[in-house]
Amino acid sequence: MLPPSGDQFRISAGGYDAVVTESGAALRTLAHAGRPLLDGFAEDEMSAGGRGQLLVPWPNRVRDGQYAFRGRDLQLPLTEPKRHHASHGLARWVAWTVEEHTSGSVSLQYRLMAQTGYPWTLDLHVLYDLSADGLTVTQTATNVSAEPAPYASGAHPYLTVGPGPVDDWELTLPAATRSVVDDVLIPVGREPVDGTVYDFRVARPLGDLELNTGFTDLERDAAGVATTVLRDRATGRAVSLWVDGGVRWLLLYTADDVPATARRSLAVEPMTANADAFRSGEDLLVLAPAGEPGDEVSVSWGVRVVDDGA
Repeated sequence: MLPPSGDQFRISAGGYDAVVTESGAALRTLAHAGRPLLDGFAEDEMSAGGRGQLLVPWPNRVRDGQYAFRGRDLQLPLTEPKRHHASHGLARWVAWTVEEHTSGSVSLQYRLMAQTGYPWTLDLHVLYDLSADGLTVTQTATNVSAEPAPYASGAHPYLTVGPGPVDDWELTLPAATRSVVDDVLIPVGREPVDGTVYDFRVARPLGDLELNTGFTDLERDAAGVATTVLRDRATGRAVSLWVDGGVRWLLLYTADDVPATARRSLAVEPMTANADAFRSGEDLLVLAPAGEPGDEVSVSWGVRVVDDGA
């Protein structure tokens, strides 16, 4: 009998173990020395709350599923009926094909065909690679259409450092600006985090703060990498999520609106653009026509142990 998420691809290296699924090329589990670093989903379950899924060709929401691109008005399927939005792209539930599977890495690909609401064809590729330095994920998109294509990418890992709740966990988030949203979670502006409850540039507990919030203006090291750290002060256990320079946004989510999993873990979602970028153009990428410079884009992010609490 096939699991709900299809074939399971197990990889191990450097003390890390992970499982990637055929459905959506999702990262179902990630652990170090037997300790979960991600709050994923079981083999006999579907992904819930976007857990481990890849979000392409847009992350987060497109208001009413409607947008215009180069004089063309387009309508996406409304996959979040509650808020009347198109949510998290078009590749979350499709069957991705394995390109290569070794003991420590797996790469998968999917050809996203032109369709109603997104009339461009993209070749999508993801590589999950484990080493002693943790997990590195590289997401690539190539436009194989004759016309320029709007594009943004994201992913949906939930970080964990124990059984939760997250309230006493300490967060370090190197972001100077947050996105301000309306009552249906569509951005309406930006606000500096200085002097607000959203400033985690110096590590402090999450407390009872409810988050479904995008952050940008990320502070980076000399290599252009921005790193978020989540730590359980009681055990010293910590996990970090890093992003390269192509990832401009991080969406943090405490899932307070999902009673079964509320505050059990913290989603830290790497995104190349803000929510509703197809409408606003905020950090939206435009892939050049096939065969021209700029027809392909790759970004990387990853997860590693900071302190195993030993």
